[in-house]
Amino acid sequence: MVDVVVTGRGIVTSIGETPDAFFDALLHGTSGIADAVGACVNFDPEPAMSPKEARRADRYTQLGVKAAMAAAAEAGLPGAADPARTGVILGTGVGGLETLERECRNWLEDGERGVSPHFVPMMMPNAAAGTVAMKLGIHGPGFSVASACATGSHAIGEAKRMIERGEADVVLAGGTEAALTGLCLAAFKRMGALSSDGMSRPFDVRRDGFVMGEGAAVLVLERAEHAVARGATVYARIAGYGASNDAFHITQPAEDGRGAADAMRAALADAGASPGDAGYLNAHGTGTPFNDKIETTAVHAVFNGGAPPVSSTKSNIGHLLGAAGAVEALACIEALRRGVLPQTINLEQPDPECDLDHVAGAPREANGIELAISNSFGFGGQNACLAVAKA
Repeated sequence: MVDVVVTGRGIVTSIGETPDAFFDALLHGTSGIADAVGACVNFDPEPAMSPKEARRADRYTQLGVKAAMAAAAEAGLPGAADPARTGVILGTGVGGLETLERECRNWLEDGERGVSPHFVPMMMPNAAAGTVAMKLGIHGPGFSVASACATGSHAIGEAKRMIERGEADVVLAGGTEAALTGLCLAAFKRMGALSSDGMSRPFDVRRDGFVMGEGAAVLVLERAEHAVARGATVYARIAGYGASNDAFHITQPAEDGRGAADAMRAALADAGASPGDAGYLNAHGTGTPFNDKIETTAVHAVFNGGAPPVSSTKSNIGHLLGAAGAVEALACIEALRRGVLPQTINLEQPDPECDLDHVAGAPREANGIELAISNSFGFGGQNACLAVAKA
């Protein structure tokens, strides 16, 4: 068995750009949603990137680099880590969408000469991972993951597997997304996926869609022996990882929740844990009529009526698509470290069909929890679940 631990944390969200600021905001019930989006209005890519680097990077890369550099600094990287034994998996749901929209307009208005020569390296979904590798001198495995809203969890889970297989000692892993563009918002609205009044209400009877957010989170995952040898601080363990496909519908989850349940069971099995060991579940909890009801069905199937307390941070920051799973994994880490569970805000009229033990109205003390579950379910029917254990 190879223990995989977390030695660095980096985050950028609409309610905070450090782990402490982010989690404190969750505990205070702060909302980063305004004008129907969860935008990082105070975000500045400096000093993580120079002005020149920032100009040549899409916003999704800027967000990811800032989170990654913060995580690396906290972990003391590159430091004593071998660059050839260090990797990076930084995923995104859609990549450089802001750049894509702008350059399409330029091409339509001005033709070929209106298109920036930096278009491709700014748009491509592996730009964030490549930029992080260049800035930190990482020479081990590096790539992007793209599985819609399951991306961040897939990236962390695959980084865990990479370390377990002995391919790396250290991997920076997470997700980043900046898709608050006119085209993307219009597309989700046309699908009927967005909240009609710009409110994120997971598990509430009034819920009618999700709210789009942006941001990034990156964790430094490390082989436990390697972390101990170099004296790194350990914040948590990534104890389990499970993934599955619904194979049902390109956007809707399987109605019986089988894919979500399979991913949760696999994560628990990978952690060597039983359902009763989980003391907290950070739900995918998007606030759409389908997701919340079907996720409830899946949770009941796994926990057989004994589900742990549940909350959804999407009520605070919206849905960060490819970054969501990484942000929520960090929320689990902080819940375990502090022994307190964040609340789902805006949950004033719980849906009887979502009959879980919701943490709502106030945070909940939970000093004895040792294991938390983080769910991520994406369009395409692709599911990922992480089991996060106390350090």
